[in-house]
Amino acid sequence: MSMNESSSVVHNIQKCHIDTDIPDSYRTRITELLGIRWPLLLGGMMWLSDASLVAAMVRAGGMGFITARSSSTNEQFRYQMQLCHDLSGGLPFGVNLTLSRRMEHNDIMLERLLIAIEEGVRIFETAGLPPTPLMPALRNANAIIIHKCAHVRHAIAAQKLGVDAVTLVGMEEGGHPGSNPLPTFLNGAYALEHLHVPLALGGGIGHGRQIAAALALGADAVVMGSIFTSAQETPAHAAYKQRVVTTDQHGTCTLLSSLGDTWRVINNDNARKVAAMEQAGARRYSEFGDLISGARTNTLAYQKGQVEEGMLSMGPAVGFARAVEPVASIVDRLKQEFMDASTRYRQMFTA
Repeated sequence: MSMNESSSVVHNIQKCHIDTDIPDSYRTRITELLGIRWPLLLGGMMWLSDASLVAAMVRAGGMGFITARSSSTNEQFRYQMQLCHDLSGGLPFGVNLTLSRRMEHNDIMLERLLIAIEEGVRIFETAGLPPTPLMPALRNANAIIIHKCAHVRHAIAAQKLGVDAVTLVGMEEGGHPGSNPLPTFLNGAYALEHLHVPLALGGGIGHGRQIAAALALGADAVVMGSIFTSAQETPAHAAYKQRVVTTDQHGTCTLLSSLGDTWRVINNDNARKVAAMEQAGARRYSEFGDLISGARTNTLAYQKGQVEEGMLSMGPAVGFARAVEPVASIVDRLKQEFMDASTRYRQMFTA
């Protein structure tokens, strides 16, 4: 992204209309922990959560996380940190650090963590394996750690490890929801019986009514991704964004569950090929070859707009993404929907 494009992004965010009927902020333990106005978190999305998208979310009052693995070099990652600082107007933003049993070079996450700390980042979303190897550096920097997981037992373990908050995702999450078959709200209800740290819920959330429901349940924030894949600031081809807005809530499927690595994606030609191979008995990553390569998805789908190629991570909340529009517009709509639902809920308790 050029600096002229960066300035344009900031201008578009700043001029977005704000509904004066909506309060300036809504307080929860997570908004206070992160210093944000609204309990809305944009989870780290591989290849898509860059400086432009994350800064737009931060400017809109939520929190976003740049995916450390999306940068091909440490220099490119450092540039993303610096660019996000400029685009966000100095507001704090986060970084996603994913430790994976499938991906190689987990040690690079420590390198990226140290770069982020050097650039002033103090908010981190960890995901995948427990963040144990990252904890000394995170604690030494007095960083805020939000660990994302899919099982209540993993959330409890993360709490014991000393993280500051937990994100718990259900089976509806786009991308990798883990092996837990429980839906988001049931998962959250069980977790709240065991957690004392702040909790964010994610998976299948794309409407303000769901945000109100999650907070009424006892959560402190929601994590979303699919609803923002069609945002103007998302660094993806226009054809990909049009594919997103034409996909309804039935347009995703899960693959690779037989490998213990469930992946929820848009049901495109590529997904159907992978499904056929899995049904035929493929049980090793090497058997699927390039079809499940993240780099292939990035090159063909996100960069070139070949939307029938690649594993396009997506959850059923994509049905709420009905237009290509600025992040600020999406957030404004979510806030209005949230306030409308909250008002109705409060009125149920008045005589």
